[in-house]
Amino acid sequence: MKLFNLLLNILWLVFCGIWMAIGYLIAALVCFILIVTIPFGIASLRIAGFVLWPFGRTTVERPDAGAPSCIGNVLWLVFAGWWLALAHLITSIPLFVSIIGIPFGWANLKLIPISLMPLGREVVATDQRFGGR
Repeated sequence: MKLFNLLLNILWLVFCGIWMAIGYLIAALVCFILIVTIPFGIASLRIAGFVLWPFGRTTVERPDAGAPSCIGNVLWLVFAGWWLALAHLITSIPLFVSIIGIPFGWANLKLIPISLMPLGREVVATDQRFGGR
């Protein structure tokens, strides 16, 4: 399974991972420049790492996340999350057209929830396939 995840991650990186990670890095840069939004920049960098190498990893809710994470997620959704989620959606459409790209299209769709609300979540390794919960 680990070899399969490695192969999928390499193909993912070439076809769409690098481009999506660049989008998250741009969002992080903007957040760091604005200083007040540095926590959003850190979350964006965490997601960029996840977007670069998503197979074999998933996200879970942090037990210590509270009201500040909820408020931060609303602000993130309004200012950055919607266009990152839209980029995932648009990128998934051409991937679904080819048979080989279908797993990558599903991976893009699975990344939409974390792109919309990244605060209060962490990336963890998993033994399940990317589509599993």
